[in-house]
Amino acid sequence: MQYLEAKKARIEIIPMIDIMLFLLVFFIMVTIHMIPDKGMPAQMPGSSTAQELPKPKLVINLSAQGEAEIEGKTYGRSALEEYLRQHDPEHLQITIAADKHADVQALVHVMDTCRKAGVTAIGLASRPEEAR
Repeated sequence: MQYLEAKKARIEIIPMIDIMLFLLVFFIMVTIHMIPDKGMPAQMPGSSTAQELPKPKLVINLSAQGEAEIEGKTYGRSALEEYLRQHDPEHLQITIAADKHADVQALVHVMDTCRKAGVTAIGLASRPEEAR
């Protein structure tokens, strides 16, 4: 009567380790895509009323010389407008990260170019300034 004996339950470790490694790789891949794009070093202007904005879909870096840069490429005004038109401007959220020493006129030109392309969600990046 061996077939009536109760078998002892076993926990298989190898499949559990496989699943844990799969989850680890999955979370690493997701985390890599959550890192914002690289930008150029800039001294951001400070603001005492700075607040968190939703994660932008696109960051435009504006250098002190007034050059607009996206993902490592520098764009002129017409090229920037064309780039934005190709990326669904109605649903595009843009943050402009301007250098502290950037010309205000260059910032206005970039904002005008975004508006001409059809972008309505434009934010300006700043660093929080300590209360004095």
